[in-house]
Parts: sequence; C-alpha cells; structure tokens
Amino acid sequence: MKISDDTGIVKRISRWVPGIITFQNYNSAWLQSDIQASLAVVAVVVPVAIAYAELAGLPPVNGLYASIFPLIAYGFFGSSRQLIVGTDAATCSLVATTLAPLASGDIERYISLSMVLAILAGIASIGGGIVRLGFLRNFLSRPILIGYLNGIALSIILGQLGKLFGFSLESKGFFLVLWEFFGKLGQTHGLTLTIGLSIFILLRILKKIAPKIPSALIAVTIAIIISFLFDLDQQGVAIVGTVPSGFPPLKIPQLLETDIISLIIGGVGIAFVSFNSAMVTAEAFAMKNRYEIDPNQELIALGMANIVAGVSQGFAISGTASRTATNDSAGGKTQLVSIIGAIMMIFILLFFTTPLSYLPISVLSALLIDAVLGLLDIKSLKNLYKISLPEWRLSVLTTLGVICIGVLQGVLVAIILAVIQLLYRASRPNDAILGIVEGKDGFHNIERETNAKTIDGLIMYRFEASLFFFNANFFKSRVLSIVNNTITDVKWFLLDAESISSIDSTATVKLEEIWEELTKQDIILVIARTHSFTYSMLEKTGLTKIIGEENFFPTISSAISAFHNS
Repeated sequence: MKISDDTGIVKRISRWVPGIITFQNYNSAWLQSDIQASLAVVAVVVPVAIAYAELAGLPPVNGLYASIFPLIAYGFFGSSRQLIVGTDAATCSLVATTLAPLASGDIERYISLSMVLAILAGIASIGGGIVRLGFLRNFLSRPILIGYLNGIALSIILGQLGKLFGFSLESKGFFLVLWEFFGKLGQTHGLTLTIGLSIFILLRILKKIAPKIPSALIAVTIAIIISFLFDLDQQGVAIVGTVPSGFPPLKIPQLLETDIISLIIGGVGIAFVSFNSAMVTAEAFAMKNRYEIDPNQELIALGMANIVAGVSQGFAISGTASRTATNDSAGGKTQLVSIIGAIMMIFILLFFTTPLSYLPISVLSALLIDAVLGLLDIKSLKNLYKISLPEWRLSVLTTLGVICIGVLQGVLVAIILAVIQLLYRASRPNDAILGIVEGKDGFHNIERETNAKTIDGLIMYRFEASLFFFNANFFKSRVLSIVNNTITDVKWFLLDAESISSIDSTATVKLEEIWEELTKQDIILVIARTHSFTYSMLEKTGLTKIIGEENFFPTISSAISAFHNS
C-alpha cells in the first residue's frame, strides 16, 4: 500500500504529519491485527468514555464525542504507534476543577466552556511543539507524578462514593466531603448500592481471572440488561437517561470576558499535565516495541486532538494507559488502529445509543472507582520512603495539595517546591577531598574509602558540578573551609575540574577571590583536567594568566608529579 510522491510533497508534509509515512509504507499483513486491536479498544472506550464524561461534569454523549475525532487526529499527527488518546481521569478532573466555578450549574454554558478549554489546551500544546518544549516531559519528576496520581485517585474515589451509595454530596473540599459522606450513610439507597457494588466486584473478578477480555463492556452490558428488565429507574435507581444519537449541530461557544483568563490558565495546565501523562505511556510502549517517538511531535499531535475534541463538543483529552495497553496486547501495529476505532465509534454513536440510556449512575461510579484504583501507587510511595525521604515528602505533599487545594493548584505548588529543591541541591552539589588507595588506580573520596591517604602538603579537591552564580559562594566557602581545617601545612591546592564542564562570569570572580585568599597563605592553586569551554572562559577573564598557565595540568597524576618536583 504505497502512495506515490513524485514531487516530494508527501515527504515534506510527513514532517508534521508522520501518520502519512505509516500509511505510505503500510504492510497489508498488519491489517487483520489492527482491526482486531480496534475492536478491543472500542470495547473499552465506550463505557469508559461515558463514565469519564460524568467525571468531567458533562452529559454522557460528550464523552463519546471526545473519543471519536481526536483518535483520527492523533492517528495522523502522532509518532507513537500504540498510544490511544481519549478521556482520562486526571484530565477530566482538571476540566471539572476549571469549569465548575465558571458554569454555575448551567449545562449549556458548561459545554461551551469545555469546548473552548479543549481548544486552548490544544493551542498551548501545538505552540509548545513548534518551539520544541518536548523536553518538559522530564519536568514532572517521579515523586510528583506518584503524588499527583495518588491525589487524583483519592479525590475521584471520594467524589463517586455518594453516587455509588445513592445520595448527593454538596460539600466542597476533600475532608468536608468525607465528613458529609459519613454523616449521610443513613440515607443510602440499598438497591443503588447493591447494583453498583455488584458491578464493581464483577469488574475486579474479571480483571483478575481474565485480564484480556473487555471487562468494562461486559459489566456495563449486564447492568443495562438488568436495568431494562427490572425497571430500575422506577425503583429509585438513577440512570443515565437519553443519550442523543448522531452528531451534534455545529455550536459556537458563548463566553464571558471574565472567563478568558481562567480558561487560558486551565488550558495551559491541562496541556502540560496531559503531555507529561501521555508521554509516560507513549515512551513505555515505544521502548517495549523498540522504536523512538518525538516528544515535540507528540505535543503537536495532542494539540490537534484536543482542538478536534473541542470543535466536536467533546472535552480535553490525553493519552490513556489502559486503552493503549489494550491496543498493544491485542496486537495493534500502527496508528491505523485509532482511525478504524473512530469509524467504529461513529457507527455506535449513530445506531446504538438507546441501550446506554438504561445504564445506572452507580455503575458509572463503580467503573470510575475501578479505573482509578490503578492510579493509586502505594508500593512506589513505600519505596520512596526507603530510598529518599525528601522525595517521599514531596510526593506526599503533592497528594495533599491535590486533595486539599485542587488538582492544578496542587501540582503547581509541588512543581514550585520541586524547583526550589532542585535549586537548593544545585547550589550545594557534592564534592570530595581525594586520596590515594594502595593497590587501586585513580583517586578516591576519603570519606567513602577509609583506606584512602592524602599527600602531605597537597589538598586534592573535586567539585562535582558546573560553576554558576547560584553555587559559586558555596564553592568558595568549601575551598577555604577545607584549607583552614587542614592540620598539616598546605603548599598546593589542586582542583580537579573534570566535573566543571561550564563556568559563568560570577563563578570566575569567586575563583579569583579563592586564588587571592590562597596566595595570602602562600598556597599555590593548581587546576587539573579543565574542560575546553571552562578554560576558554578563564582565558577571556584573564584568570589563566593570574593563576599561571603553568599551573594547569591535563591530569591529576601530572599535577602530583609537578608537586613532588617543586
């Protein structure tokens, strides 16, 4: 299945639309696998899309809208062969957090706002891809990601408990909602809870004994049949109600001027979180299937998918781990899975929405609770506690931030704290006084190697970072502290500069101050293993002449030889 390209137009377009190359070189032997994977993905997408629409605060059909055309957009623009985009727990929580205060219960206004929010998130993503901000995939550190997902999971579970038990929860804030939930347990609707809890148990059993079958679809089908046969809505069980078939008419969203700032902030936040979340999944499956993905192209692909979601009256989407895993385990080979899946979804939207109206709301809650339990990562949190208490605290703080002050605000606070922590560590990097171990090559940290011995009259010091304005004072204080606390008479101070790959003007001033202080004490400053860029900066500032070009050595060994011969 080849597309001719005599003029090279396809090649130029494919730089921005990599799916074209996939379809140009498509192997017809993959088609059966891609169709089978599409069926498996759609079986998961339909019930989950309806459940996540509820989480986002939108009617069920909008979840279906958000699960069709974004798949087609990603199929053409994405660089991952397995990633399935769609409704996502974290993104839906951000949508609800952003829109609920603005819409004030007006569902039409809520839909308009969700459209604009998705489009703004898409524009932010595309802009990030164009200016090559793909490196931001590394910005949500693992502790923050663990804490963020744990906070999301706890918030969603608590938010769904009222619907599962058959009563409404009106409070705002995690702990107030928790207090209200326990206070209303006496209002539990027994049949609603029985249906929801039974489906939840069924989902857990099916996932354990037959993980490859579409457990969500089976559970939802059973619930719909029971609801229809026993008229559950007539017995006080809340159901989804009418789900419109076909596509909605074109809608021009109506906004207030006061909405714009909140929507922009929410859109940028969704773009950032959605991208990081999607990249975790995309990179994992790219590694498994041995190919590379382009993070900047992924930003553009997610942006296009979000714009399409907004225009089609869906809501903001992201890469989805569970549906991507379903695609991979079903043997999906290419992005064609997304496009075939979207076509199947269109067929469902046109002809099979009526049965969905009988679905009990408590079953949607059971689906959501079951889905987000996979986000809870207590094991990783325990491991963090064992290996790094500061990172464990950051993770816990992120979780508390998400559940106490909101999803986006909690993550922003955690990121700010992470940056502060990073700057603190960068301003106080590791360093070492070096010694020689008999029978071992090289030079060793005397604090780690108890047998390491220093050379009388010579201090060998290694600073394990580049020198910049934020760590230059620490560097100076460490050097002078080591010299002043050395009992023996110091003649030479040898700086191992191997780790100092770069230096700025502030640090060169501090290095000159160190030279002056050492010179006052009749101590010669020598430097070994200087990087070319660092040496060039020292030349430009005149420091090589001040220190003396003869005091720069290619190796530590050559510096030691010069010391012994001095």
